Amino acid sequence: MPLNQLNNLFGKSPFNPIQKHIQKAEACAQGLRPFIAAVIAEDWDAALAAQQHIVTLENEADELKKHIRLNMPRSLFMPVPRPDLLDLVTMQDRIANCAKDVAGLMLGRKMRIPDVLTTSMTEYVDLAVRTASQARGAIDELDELLETGFRGREVELVEKMIEDLDQLESAADQLQISIRGDLYSIERDLPPVDVMFLYRIIELIGELSDKSQKVGSRLQVIIAR
Repeated sequence: MPLNQLNNLFGKSPFNPIQKHIQKAEACAQGLRPFIAAVIAEDWDAALAAQQHIVTLENEADELKKHIRLNMPRSLFMPVPRPDLLDLVTMQDRIANCAKDVAGLMLGRKMRIPDVLTTSMTEYVDLAVRTASQARGAIDELDELLETGFRGREVELVEKMIEDLDQLESAADQLQISIRGDLYSIERDLPPVDVMFLYRIIELIGELSDKSQKVGSRLQVIIAR
């Protein structure tokens, strides 16, 4: 039976809402670029606007997540096990949550990034955003994976995308180590509370890369089943 007839028989594919959700989560991460630029410039009006945009996107991602959970088919004929897809959505949602947490904490405290860290922190945020974009790119291939029955060249393409995602996350880990070292070298000259929150922000940005990489890992499990 042709695939489109199978879809008509067993209900709409759940992949399209999942792809819309990862697009929204990635948009949250993308919002950190103008946000961090505003923080470095100490333009708190622009930082507030960027943070509010991220919050709006995160709320929209939450609504999509709820819709997916409530409407995910329970059919035995699903092309991918339902629990795997729900786990994937949970992983995707954490990307949006991390972006919101970074922006909320930095804006709430009007955190100043020391001059010695501005270049590396900008690069660090950019790398985190790139991992989120790479995760979205891999999820965008779900329809093609379904069309090919999770076999052949399409699987090889997605596995290469996941490998590249792993490399981006590893690069973010290395940059995190470097930034933490730079902060350690100047922390005695900064207020202790500011130092504590800077380390927390560094950790949260690293978590954004990590959550993005976990989306790829979950997709790899789905492919392997």
